[in-house]
Amino acid sequence: MAKKYYALNSVEDNLLVKIFQIILGIACIAIAIYWFVFNSKSMKINGTLWITIVFLIGFGIYQIWAGLGKTIRFIEIDSDKIRLKKSIIFPAIYIQASEIQKIELYPLNLIFILKTQKKMLLRFGATFYETNEKIKDELLSFADSNAVDIEIMEEKL
Repeated sequence: MAKKYYALNSVEDNLLVKIFQIILGIACIAIAIYWFVFNSKSMKINGTLWITIVFLIGFGIYQIWAGLGKTIRFIEIDSDKIRLKKSIIFPAIYIQASEIQKIELYPLNLIFILKTQKKMLLRFGATFYETNEKIKDELLSFADSNAVDIEIMEEKL
């Protein structure tokens, strides 16, 4: 079984967009630093200034990470393991097939139930329905080849 990679959000591979994101991130951080220096000399620093500075620095860091490709959410299914990055902040995790007790497939999410009774939820979203179906099909073949229990669940409203 070949390694399959699926992005869970829209991925912009255009080099110009990535460069623009990095430049925007650097500009936001620079503006935050300038704003802090300018306002610390001219008047008293208040809570609104701190909120503005923290927001600009946080947004700037996010834009730099996005430009470098560090915020991409994905699932990568290999023959005997799954690599999953479900958050833009935290690093990807590896799940060996031998660690998985059961996989529950829902229409818009899936749950990995590990043998340690830990549950890992992955939400798909409704935007990329075709990709969600490809992931589900790939997980079905992964579960079949690794003797992992898989259950297709229906959500009732």
